[in-house]
Amino acid sequence: MPISRVLVVDDDKLMRKTISEILKNGGFSVTEASNVTEALMYITSERFDVLLSDLHMPGAGDGLTVVSAMHHANPAAVTLLLSAFPEMDAAAKAILLQPDRIMVKPIDPNLLIKTVQHHLDQGAQLSSPVETVATILERTIPTVIRAWLVRVHQDETLTVVPMGDELRSEHLPQILTDLVLCLRSGKPLGAKELSSPTAMMHGVTRRGQGYTAAMVVEESRMLQVSIFETLQANLSTIDFSVLLLSVMSIADEVDSQLSQAMKGYAAESHTHLPLGFSGL
Repeated sequence: MPISRVLVVDDDKLMRKTISEILKNGGFSVTEASNVTEALMYITSERFDVLLSDLHMPGAGDGLTVVSAMHHANPAAVTLLLSAFPEMDAAAKAILLQPDRIMVKPIDPNLLIKTVQHHLDQGAQLSSPVETVATILERTIPTVIRAWLVRVHQDETLTVVPMGDELRSEHLPQILTDLVLCLRSGKPLGAKELSSPTAMMHGVTRRGQGYTAAMVVEESRMLQVSIFETLQANLSTIDFSVLLLSVMSIADEVDSQLSQAMKGYAAESHTHLPLGFSGL
């Protein structure tokens, strides 16, 4: 039978070498990677039967990034994660549903060989469909809005302005749609904000409805929390290779929309200044 190829990923050199020697002695062909970037290079250029990666690594990305990349490049590969935290064995399997198994370090050499061989014999588990953050957000817009409304109803500083749910949240469908488009556009982080007439008009509307500037800011904060809460509930299908960048893009775009809303709010406030008052 052909020798099974294993990619071992761990920033700890001693641990990586130890695992590699154990696997080589067990009859496997082993390639080593010391970080996520190196692992991704191997995954995109070579084919492996097994991925064995540490979960927690410094720098950009972690073991979940590597697992997600392997699932994309070679869905048939067995993916195993190592973690020094015992609670991860149950929690990550239940929540993430990404690797075939999570093993707790330090690991017994015989158990390591038996585990790798067992999963090779069983084949890779059927993974959940992988979606981009933009796709998840697009299909969960109603969920995000409901979560946002729950938070608003629980905040006495916002409900001091009486308003029906439909009127209070009427800006959100377009705001969230704009956010989805931003995620798909690949706009660089920190790039000049794209014009959002909806965000600008929201600031104008809120000023006319009697909101303070602090209330507009709090609503925006609640929107970010509601978005991230919804993504958390969909972790089992998220493409982890782009998750971090997507989260940063969401935060950047929501802040951009808030900035434009506040410009509209300020412009509206100037229209209500007393005659002859410049505001300076």
